[in-house]
Amino acid sequence: MESKTANFTHIDANTNYPTMVDVSDKQITKRTAVAQSIVVLGDEIMALLSGNDIHTKKGPVFQTAIIAGTMAAKKTADLIPLCHPLALENIKVDICINETREVVIMCTAVITSKTGVEMEALTGASIAALTIYDMCKAFSHDIVIKETKLIQKTGGKSDYQTQ
Repeated sequence: MESKTANFTHIDANTNYPTMVDVSDKQITKRTAVAQSIVVLGDEIMALLSGNDIHTKKGPVFQTAIIAGTMAAKKTADLIPLCHPLALENIKVDICINETREVVIMCTAVITSKTGVEMEALTGASIAALTIYDMCKAFSHDIVIKETKLIQKTGGKSDYQTQ
């Protein structure tokens, strides 16, 4: 009888216990992942947008979120139990306002390694979004972190890109 968990990479097929994926036999390749989070800020908060940022008593919101997203991506293995600790080669967090006045956060993670950086990119985008929420909540709680998703990954066994 085949185990129902045989297709889950983080479950040991013999014991059904959680396990870190063994990457020791994988090839080292350049791996890149891009993740996106979208934050919808209410009109009261968006009215505070000046230039490319919102300035608060806590400081510039988007600049602070960029730093927080970068720091979080580097700490992914400390936050998600079965992630490999990685020596990231690059993290880039970009924040812009789209045509429907949503805050779009793009986090790109790059490494030359045996394992991918999707979780690092997703963590960076997520924490940047949470930082925006934290810094803006004093003005209004009319804030929605609408979605966080993987946009693209390259390197490793397969590539992926959203349609």
